[in-house]
Amino acid sequence: MARTGHPRLRRVAVALLLLAPAAGLLWVPWYAGASPRLAGTPFFYWYQLAWVPGCGLCLLAAYALTRHDDRHGP
Repeated sequence: MARTGHPRLRRVAVALLLLAPAAGLLWVPWYAGASPRLAGTPFFYWYQLAWVPGCGLCLLAAYALTRHDDRHGP
C-alpha cells in the first residue's frame, strides 16, 4: 500500500535541513555584534564556529532522510 504523505514530508524536511545553515549564516545583520561574549570571544565569531558542527548535523540528517528513500525503492 503506497503512502503518499510521507515522501513529500520527508522532502520538505530535507529542504529545511539544507536551507537552515544557509539562512543562519547569510543573515549577517542578525549576528554581526560583539555581545554576548563566550569565553571572551565576540558573538560574531563563536556563532559562525557553532555552525560548523551544526552544518554537519544538518547534512547528516538530510542524508539519512534521503537514504531512507533509496532503500524502499520507487
